[in-house]
Amino acid sequence: MPRKCLKNSPKSTALYLVGLLAAVCAPAHAQVSILSMMPSASPPKPIGTQIVWTVKATDNGPGPLTFQFNVALPGGPLAVVRDFNVGTLSSGVWTSQPFTWSPTSFEGRYQIQVVTKDFGSGQTNSLTKSFQVTPLVSGSTPAVVSTANPLVASFGAPSCPAGSSMRVVFQQQSMSRPAIATNAVACHPPATMNFEVAGMYPSTAYNMYSQTITGTQTVNGPTVSFTTGALPTGVPFPPFKAVVPVSGQADTAESVLVLTPLKLSSTGAYPAVATNLSGSILWYYYPSDSGHFEVLTRPLTGGKFLTIQSAPAWNPASVESQVLREIDLAGNIIKETNTGVIQQQLLAFGATDAGPCPSSPVTSQIGTACLGFFHHDAIQTLPNGQTAIIVDIEKIFPPGTQGDTSGLPVDIIGDMIIVLNSNWQVTWYFDAFQHDGGAPELDINRPAVLGETCQTGVFECQTTFLLGPGIAPLAMDWLHANSLYYNPQDGSIIWSSRHQDWVMKIDYENGSPAATGNILWRMGPGGDFVFNNIYNDPWPWFSHQHDAGVQNGGSGSLTVYDNGNTRVSPPPLGLGSGDSRGMALTVVQNCSGSPPMCTSLQVTPVLSVDLGVYSQAFGAAQLLPDNNYFFLAPFAPFSQTVQGSASIEILSTAGTDTGTQVFNLESAQAYRAWRMPNLYQPPTT
Repeated sequence: MPRKCLKNSPKSTALYLVGLLAAVCAPAHAQVSILSMMPSASPPKPIGTQIVWTVKATDNGPGPLTFQFNVALPGGPLAVVRDFNVGTLSSGVWTSQPFTWSPTSFEGRYQIQVVTKDFGSGQTNSLTKSFQVTPLVSGSTPAVVSTANPLVASFGAPSCPAGSSMRVVFQQQSMSRPAIATNAVACHPPATMNFEVAGMYPSTAYNMYSQTITGTQTVNGPTVSFTTGALPTGVPFPPFKAVVPVSGQADTAESVLVLTPLKLSSTGAYPAVATNLSGSILWYYYPSDSGHFEVLTRPLTGGKFLTIQSAPAWNPASVESQVLREIDLAGNIIKETNTGVIQQQLLAFGATDAGPCPSSPVTSQIGTACLGFFHHDAIQTLPNGQTAIIVDIEKIFPPGTQGDTSGLPVDIIGDMIIVLNSNWQVTWYFDAFQHDGGAPELDINRPAVLGETCQTGVFECQTTFLLGPGIAPLAMDWLHANSLYYNPQDGSIIWSSRHQDWVMKIDYENGSPAATGNILWRMGPGGDFVFNNIYNDPWPWFSHQHDAGVQNGGSGSLTVYDNGNTRVSPPPLGLGSGDSRGMALTVVQNCSGSPPMCTSLQVTPVLSVDLGVYSQAFGAAQLLPDNNYFFLAPFAPFSQTVQGSASIEILSTAGTDTGTQVFNLESAQAYRAWRMPNLYQPPTT
């Protein structure tokens, strides 16, 4: 058959469109055909039922064939639920990865669409099927049923009037603890109202009822009972130990601790959990495709979470493929994207450092670059439901870059910050390699402060893709970004670079076309700020810090977990000893003009408290509503803590930058943690 071929350009060679676009020749009349689209159960099915869709298709183009699943609520538009991800090929037929869909909003006729696409040939096809969903409740009596998670109930209530809202109140039947309310949801008659109820103890009886709120009037619905299930024996839950039990000086209103453990048990990865302040389990997340590791990056309003997971993803070279998921309390996937489709969106957006990584290094050409992994953080506090995520990128630089003495081209690991719209399509990105020309931005020849390097199998390193023959043997782990914060006060993005010992501010301007993406300031040792060392600290700055964010919706102090790696390193860089610290800093900045310029940059310590343990990686920092501070010392040596991590609350001491521990709950080594009043109201940072 005649073939239509694309010529390799220098740009495509540099981007290594290998695996994804390895075959640049496609049949002149390439065609994608959908053979079948089958649900695991026939309609109708009630709200909350898990339906698994499987699609089979053929493709005479170069492949691979990818599948995107879109869902429309009854009467609504289609929206991406799972973006393009590669299928599996057998006997000439491509089969999608199983698409598990669980309607949880309201009853009616849903539309489920699959779009198949061969990005090599550009050919697509689509097929849409309808699925009837029935309500949980009939008549005037609410209904409550179990979900796949034994600690989560699905509550259905009759319709409520337009202009009103509804929530569910639940309490132990023993009434030994206060009642808890879900978030309120706007009424949408004539459809029924449905909620996921979570934050309950295992094997415990609860009463539940709806509350319809109209202006200042609240009307309670009938009460129904529900008994949670036992914790599953096949899930390895982390241990907890109260070292400093919660006291009257602690913020007991923030009574829920959400923790993402890191330590692997003998039977697999620990799940993400929520506990009370004594360590009793209230909720957990252990995905059905577990056996891999998942990280909760942020809790969201209304009982949802963002999570980065190791799961099958469209990046042919990846050893640990990555997906970004938004999940609900029952563990259902609300939305999902993956590294491969993000690579393709970035390429279409004009990004030059974000192509697919090769399955094996094939060139040492200077400028070769690729996007590898989602990592460390994703947030969803940007305007209009946008999401931002950190991804790592690798790029080959000339010999001698960052002081390498091998005489060979150098692989440097940098970062991108990618902003996705509400449909999880790329709308904006920051590429650190485009801002590496020196002050006032990044300097490609300012290496990682402690000289961190990477190769496959090294702790704290993702898999490297560009190392190989003709390349310096170690990749320079230049930035190691680890947290994002969107500041609603000025529309900027603040990010933490562990290996530069800097927290930096990016000109984002709420995604305005006028935003330059330039770095407006660099906070930390050797950066742009003056530190007002009013307490005569021998090492006032943070280093290798985590979880930098501005409290009180962007108007308060900047909190940060100071791991302290550089400070505790041997002289001449550090002091040679010390613990990690919890820090809060007031920030003075004068940023004006277009593009913005920032001057008069100063910080003053509010808190710089020794947490009693040294944690070389990870961490969390949070100002609590009662003005106490919460910190996670997440990765302490076992000789320093009983379990490996410490969730610590600090009551600050007036007139000093120190404080007293009023709560300390130890558990397994962890990545991040949050204190919350319940599972429906996340922190504001």
